[in-house]
Amino acid sequence: MDQDVVLTAFDQRVRRRPIPDPPDGRVEDAGTVVRLAGAWNGVVWSDLARTDADAVIAEQVRRFAGVSWEWKHYSYDEPADLPERLVAAGFTPEQEEALLVADIADLDLGVRPVPGVELRAVEDERDVAAFVAVHDEVFGGDYSRLGRTLLTALREHPGTAAAVVAWAGEVPVSAARAEFHAGTGFVSLWGGGTLPAWRGRGVFRSLVAYRAALAEARGFRYLQVDASPDSRPILRRLGFTELATTTPFVHP
Repeated sequence: MDQDVVLTAFDQRVRRRPIPDPPDGRVEDAGTVVRLAGAWNGVVWSDLARTDADAVIAEQVRRFAGVSWEWKHYSYDEPADLPERLVAAGFTPEQEEALLVADIADLDLGVRPVPGVELRAVEDERDVAAFVAVHDEVFGGDYSRLGRTLLTALREHPGTAAAVVAWAGEVPVSAARAEFHAGTGFVSLWGGGTLPAWRGRGVFRSLVAYRAALAEARGFRYLQVDASPDSRPILRRLGFTELATTTPFVHP
């Protein structure tokens, strides 16, 4: 993998042009920034100069007045002191994640779950409820909005998203989803949280392989993940390469 070429492609095709509009919102291209507004609000791409960065930041704060939102910062974004400027404008940085990318051709798509675990595609409301229940338990909080967004995507925008739940009998033990960025060559992987009793058994790896196979069947080349410290070493062993880091800066 030519890391510079792939990073440029990701930046220009996925971050810079997140089209079409997501099922639960809209894309707003303001020239120096690209925003998503809707169920999730925030800046997903920016190209700022030191001379105008503070003014553009202030403009986004006014744009999202009254709602919680975030500025998704990547380590290669300009200006170099953008994180400090965001903090000065009232943002709080959350946990840094690694931008990992893999060429699907380099991955083992034959990874299977351990005996006693079955992977099932999310197709209906019952499946979405199980998907949400796993997220609530593993990550904490209320993921019902994510469930509604996923169900809308599956019903009204087929081909833009897919999700899978790992079942141990009738108990959901892990869940993950994928977003297919048409015309970009990239598929984004999200979730993969697994109940504590089932960690270390290869369930997470099987969910990655499952979604990679879906991506390959649909003609995509790359998988992209914003990886937490927990999943980062697993994904690297599977063949993912770190291209940058990304940090969500949250504005109240």
